[in-house]
Amino acid sequence: MTPMRCLYLDMNAFFASVEQQVNPRLRGRPVAITALHTGPHNNWAGAVVAASYEAKAQGVKTIMRVAEARQICPDIVFLQARHKLYARANQAISKAINKIAEVERVRSIDELQIGLGGRTSRLPAAMDLARDIKRVIRDDVGSVMRCSIGIGPNQLLAKIAGKLEKPDGLQWLAPENMPRAISHLKPDDLPGISRRMQERLSKAHVWGIEELYALDPRHARKIWRSVEGERFVRALQGENIPLIETSRGGYGQSKVLAPEYRPAPKAHLVGRWLTERAVARMRRDGYCAGRISIHASLWKRQGHHWQQTLTPTQDTRAFLAIYDKLTARFAMGREYTTSISINLTNLVLLKDRSGELFLPLEPGKASRSERLSTTIDHINRRYGKIVIKHGVQQEHLGFFDRG
Repeated sequence: MTPMRCLYLDMNAFFASVEQQVNPRLRGRPVAITALHTGPHNNWAGAVVAASYEAKAQGVKTIMRVAEARQICPDIVFLQARHKLYARANQAISKAINKIAEVERVRSIDELQIGLGGRTSRLPAAMDLARDIKRVIRDDVGSVMRCSIGIGPNQLLAKIAGKLEKPDGLQWLAPENMPRAISHLKPDDLPGISRRMQERLSKAHVWGIEELYALDPRHARKIWRSVEGERFVRALQGENIPLIETSRGGYGQSKVLAPEYRPAPKAHLVGRWLTERAVARMRRDGYCAGRISIHASLWKRQGHHWQQTLTPTQDTRAFLAIYDKLTARFAMGREYTTSISINLTNLVLLKDRSGELFLPLEPGKASRSERLSTTIDHINRRYGKIVIKHGVQQEHLGFFDRG
């Protein structure tokens, strides 16, 4: 039997399940999570971002408009997303699992990867561990919290196995049962195969799972136009292909604007807030950026795009000064803005940054203004909110900000 190397855990209906766990009155009822609540009197708008299995049983799906969900499920309960609550649940799940296994990677807020080895590399022991993980989550986090678990010789097969049976599933994939065990799927059902890649595969006469599984990895490299095609097919065939750590290309913050923030002067202030957030994230990871790019999308018109290069820095005030200069005319206008985004690129680690004689800037060391920005970060993190701002800005909290 092929050694098992990965256990992939996928929490079922995670956001809705967390809400049902903390509020017993919601258990057994159809629940939907939405990102936008526009006012009192149960006035919900936008789309469903998550749904409980009770709601799914009545036909409610993610990305469905709220009005449509209410029409097909009149007794549905809508809740505003609380990402910080879900993040705390993720941490509680990781803590519980760490009692009996090694959480190797947190793949997303509702997916975890656990490393297997030694005794647990054998399938029966891996299956027993999966059942123990389900039990410890129920005991330590909550009885409503269910998960589907996949086991495989690599991350790809374990992840696919975890998607095969929901809710509360437990499946395994390995050369011993491949490709038969997933022959009912289509290639674009697999993680990593987009609609465009499906079109490339079809042109290469790869129409189904059987053909994909039998593909020569060298041929896959040509279809993908990248070594990633070869890696994908080798992993699908059961080889233990390690994940490649990707390098950071940039830091971005974007926001689709609520109606009250769409006039240009208010959109400009939201952009200042996004700039602060992007620079703070970059600084936390030890990077500096040598370019800032700004894009504002307009209602039924071509948007604006600005960018400027600079000596790599992690100083918030430097980026805000550039932002204000580039967008000065926009901030005074009457344009109706639908979204705004900030991107910081041309990254270099602070420790690798060269010095500048005329700034002055010492090699590999933060400047006085950069140290000030870091101090402000520490204060804001300590109090869990923005207590010190770099000038006037407009918070625009959304799905990933609420708690």
